[in-house]
Amino acid sequence: MENPWVPASPSTAASRGSAGADLFSIGEFARLCGLSIGALRHYDSVGVLVPAAVDGATSYRRYRREQLETARWVAQLRELEVPLEEIREVLAADDARQRRDLLVRHRDRVRARVTRLHRVLHQLGHVIDPSDHHEENDMSDTAGPELDAATQKALASALFNRCWELLEKTDRTPADDDELVNAAHASRYLWTSIGTPRHLAIGDWQIARAYSPLGRGEPAVHHARRCLDHATQVSDEPWLLASAYEGLARAYAVTGDKAAAGEWKAKAQTQIALDPDPDNREIVERDIDSLPV
Repeated sequence: MENPWVPASPSTAASRGSAGADLFSIGEFARLCGLSIGALRHYDSVGVLVPAAVDGATSYRRYRREQLETARWVAQLRELEVPLEEIREVLAADDARQRRDLLVRHRDRVRARVTRLHRVLHQLGHVIDPSDHHEENDMSDTAGPELDAATQKALASALFNRCWELLEKTDRTPADDDELVNAAHASRYLWTSIGTPRHLAIGDWQIARAYSPLGRGEPAVHHARRCLDHATQVSDEPWLLASAYEGLARAYAVTGDKAAAGEWKAKAQTQIALDPDPDNREIVERDIDSLPV
């Protein structure tokens, strides 16, 4: 019986891909499993998560549905700061006990680090104010918890992925629509203080994408334009500007302005042709092809 934790070898993967298995593009797979496209490429290069097939002509990567569980497990372990080398060991482990022993080893390292940091925090308090022996416990009862950057990033990414789950749901309820909009806004908000223009552009693009299938043209156009504002500040990723154009085309289509929608679609098609990365082109071209224009 095949070990479900072990990524497929290139030879096995190639045979399954050519057999017509249920395969996802790297963009679809990234959205479903919660990993970025860049992370999937890196995990492929280091042998942690190998695609089921790679097209020899286009270099497009394809993943099997059965790999989603492994990919989500890898994403969770990375959030828990497990090194890639140890993740590879966990995936290759023969049984649950061996996996548990590997994770216990990582937990013990984290625990030791936490103890060390508590000691540093205590000593810093004395250095800053020798008369104050309780600084680390001096918190306002009314102050809310402050999220560190890593936690904000993890939450923003999780909410982004949740949006895609809802967008791809064919039987959304009114409650699902509300969750979709709220999750998109929450994800974008979390990037406000820690994100780059790239993150902000993607966040506004997703908000526009959330409003479009709901028929809400005005907020869709507003956030698509905000996406474009941020995307123009990113000079080395042509696909991002193409996505901004695609978002505007979709938003204007919702408002009924077919002329504007057509113009932005043409801009998106021209722009994405400038991106040298085949994976980026495939993702954006698929979005462009789905435009109701």
